[in-house]
Amino acid sequence: MRLLSAGDGDVAAAPPRDGGLGADVSPGRARERALAVRDRRKRRLGAADGCEHWPGCNAGIEVYPTSYHGYIEFSNRIISGVAVLLTLATWLCSLLCHTLKPWVRWVAGLAFAGTLAEAPLGAITVKYDLNPWLVGTHFLLSLVVLCLGVIVLLEAYGVRGEILPVRLRQLGLVVAVACAGLLVTGALATAAGPHSGSVAVPRIGSFKPAVWLHVRATAAFGISFAVLLVWLVRRHSRLARVGYLLLAVLALQMTVGEIQYRTKLPWWLVLIHVSLSAAVWATTVALVAMLWRPRAPAIPGSRDPVPE
Repeated sequence: MRLLSAGDGDVAAAPPRDGGLGADVSPGRARERALAVRDRRKRRLGAADGCEHWPGCNAGIEVYPTSYHGYIEFSNRIISGVAVLLTLATWLCSLLCHTLKPWVRWVAGLAFAGTLAEAPLGAITVKYDLNPWLVGTHFLLSLVVLCLGVIVLLEAYGVRGEILPVRLRQLGLVVAVACAGLLVTGALATAAGPHSGSVAVPRIGSFKPAVWLHVRATAAFGISFAVLLVWLVRRHSRLARVGYLLLAVLALQMTVGEIQYRTKLPWWLVLIHVSLSAAVWATTVALVAMLWRPRAPAIPGSRDPVPE
């Protein structure tokens, strides 16, 4: 895939060339390149990031933001620091809790490592002018950390599902993989399509093929999830309620996605859309985790489950 600079997500029409060097060094072409460079710098300092340097917004002693967008980005960095401390504390607590199984400590440690890795990745992303490949990787890494955090949270509070057939649990894994594919293709479609803050931002690939792939990923997730939900309902499983929640969040997220595209991507709708994407992923992970972590069967003559 290629990096493109097109406002509508498709390949921008290039001026005709006569085969010589004059087409590349013409005043019109030079002006276009200068405008593109200027727009990328404005995007870096304003509409998309607001902080040119890292970890502070400015070089030298002054680290605080000096613009509206700078305050947004700097606040995000502060919240990221809090997240690093929280995941570190969770990991350390898991090491001190001897009743936890070893795999829980590993998952908590990986969640901390992934959260910590977001910091240098963010710095690299800023250094390379918010390259869409790096921005997408930044987002997908956060979803991996979210997945790990949900698993640790469920284990910490002892949230369990119920004993269900192996085939149904295997279908849950298919749903999880399909949801991951949905998010990845959605990120690619976003990186290939129009940008909310600028009309001359490097994009990844072409918009229509990316949407073609995303639509099929959506169908794969929708079909597998529908089969899983119907199966849970027919078995009168309590996990069907989690499935209903996922269905509601998914429907809302798709609705917002359609509206934001048709209204030329207002920033607040983009924010809601991304937040709902994370909610869809977190709910899917929780559902699948409960499918594979059922409560132990009860002791005969007792209402309590068998201790693990």
